[in-house]
Amino acid sequence: MRTHSIRRRLAAAAVAAASTALLAVPGASPANATDPLTMVALGDSSAAGPLVGSQSSWDCLRSTSNWPAVAARTIGAQLTDVTCSGATTADITAKRYGYIPAQVDAVQPDTDIVTLAIGANDINLGGTVPSCMQPLPYPAGVSCKSWMTANGDPTDAQLAAVAPKVAADIQAIRAKAPAAQIYLVGYLRYWDATGCYPIDPIWDVDAQWLQTIFDRTNAMLRTTATANGATYVDIATPSTGHGVCAPLASKWVEGFIPTSQAAPYHPNQMGMDAAGAVVASAIG
Repeated sequence: MRTHSIRRRLAAAAVAAASTALLAVPGASPANATDPLTMVALGDSSAAGPLVGSQSSWDCLRSTSNWPAVAARTIGAQLTDVTCSGATTADITAKRYGYIPAQVDAVQPDTDIVTLAIGANDINLGGTVPSCMQPLPYPAGVSCKSWMTANGDPTDAQLAAVAPKVAADIQAIRAKAPAAQIYLVGYLRYWDATGCYPIDPIWDVDAQWLQTIFDRTNAMLRTTATANGATYVDIATPSTGHGVCAPLASKWVEGFIPTSQAAPYHPNQMGMDAAGAVVASAIG
């Protein structure tokens, strides 16, 4: 089976990486890499890494040190990264803005590994989170949870509508590369038990509610991956304690005012490194 071949090549890639240490020994030579492991990364800003390190695409705000790059380097794979900030499930299979190619076009018949991080923009999480910022402390204002759920919380219905779109993206990848291993990667944890107002200007009640949206999104992704023959990669659990309110030395996700090079409410380099390690471990 092709899966066994990919596993052998993962092992070979690890041997090849280790063998570079032998170059300093007279007569030593690296392992031959005649058939390199290939990896394609698809998805949104959670994978692209807007403003993290150097950017390889300003159209997509894609970092050269995002978690796909970290994971590919760790497993010794050749990476084609077409992740794009703001991407929705539609951008995986269709052009974005009329000129950015469909991301799935980067997948080839002989691609070994495909990672996909998608779904949050389909339910406008990128707009919902900043809309919950409060200029005054509780209760001097209106909780965004209260007015956004005045007629009931729409999240579950929204996610139910997104699930078949994620499934269609997985099937589109499968059609392009039938033997590829597909990894559907979730989202990091942003808040734990509470928020940290005013360090981050979102009230506790809203931070807790927003985190349930991320949790429910991750649950949908896990279920959709399982139902469509992909592997779900949980990066939320390892990121517990490393969210918006964490100390600077252990923060993986930035808040409204970033404390390191990253876009607001997005992973920083520490988060990208950690997520990349988790994804590499899942692959390897």
